[in-house]
Amino acid sequence: MQGFVDERFAPVGAVFEQGLASDAEVGASVCITVDGETVVDLWGGHADAARTRLWERDTILNVYSVTKTMTALTALLVADRGELDVTAPVSRYWPEFAAAGKDAVTVAHLLSHSSGLSGWAEPVTVEDLYDWDKMTGLLAAQEPFWAPGTASGYHVITQGFLVGEVLRRITGRSLGTLFREEVAVPLKADFHIGLPESEEPRVAELVPPVGGSTMPFADPTPLQANAAVPDLRVDDANSRAWRAAEIPAGNGTGNARAVANVLAVLACGGEAGGRRLLSEAGARRALEVQVEGTDLVLSMPLRFGLGFAVGGLMPNPNTLYWGGLGGSIALADLDARTTFTYVPNRLAAEGDTRGLGLLMAMWEAQKLI
Repeated sequence: MQGFVDERFAPVGAVFEQGLASDAEVGASVCITVDGETVVDLWGGHADAARTRLWERDTILNVYSVTKTMTALTALLVADRGELDVTAPVSRYWPEFAAAGKDAVTVAHLLSHSSGLSGWAEPVTVEDLYDWDKMTGLLAAQEPFWAPGTASGYHVITQGFLVGEVLRRITGRSLGTLFREEVAVPLKADFHIGLPESEEPRVAELVPPVGGSTMPFADPTPLQANAAVPDLRVDDANSRAWRAAEIPAGNGTGNARAVANVLAVLACGGEAGGRRLLSEAGARRALEVQVEGTDLVLSMPLRFGLGFAVGGLMPNPNTLYWGGLGGSIALADLDARTTFTYVPNRLAAEGDTRGLGLLMAMWEAQKLI
């Protein structure tokens, strides 16, 4: 284990070190900020399955759906500037989207996974995901799988294409470019949606889980049988083609430090790293619950705000969070002005508790401060 841990959060370091010493972990990083200041920044283990390459301070990797938190923040930024009205129909910005009865679908429906477009209406391959125009064109033409706004149904891959295309129509920039120029560069955050080839040597290899399956749906719902989403393999996510593409719901490449520092913008009222990206009201808009109840895809109770799950079982109600298929977790607690991010390269199997253990250690430490 390398890095820094404030003595107040020593239990987090102890849990992380124990994890690195177990078979459950290959390599990982964890970062916590409070009031925009870093109190935990740890990394360790190995960046490859053969354990020949150490996990370094600047090691980065695919964080799967934690990418959605970066995409959501980018949308909130454009909305805060007055360029995007999340209550407006998507078709205001993307006219072709009104087809097949979607004229009343709003941008907020896209951000809250309630647009009815949880997958494609026809089979698509992983390679298709690298074709932005094809993926967005199919989504614009198809009918929703359920009445928009009535329930959430996790948009595993489609959300990034949907939100990204709206932002592209407004700004003239792809989501990856917009995020880089408006968020990553100002905050000096080492996170990429569309990884430059020059950064490949720093990328950690994703490693299959110890037994079990990495698929997020153990028991497919009837909805999933109708909504096509490619079956993502570890080899796909380890490929140059995957990393180079812009798949804003699932192929972001970064580390715990980068994600925690970006989400500090939301935790701290719109400002982090000495830069104000959002107004305080603009940051708090993410907490506005759009839909709640049993998710039609994940079959679990969720409350979705604008791009994040909100509250739930968290100690503080004004908490935004989400996780990734590989086991990554990202959280912004607006009450405690705290962010937490954990990023491993050994993918999560069913019942994985590595990230939860670190979170619980953080919460216990906060009680004593």
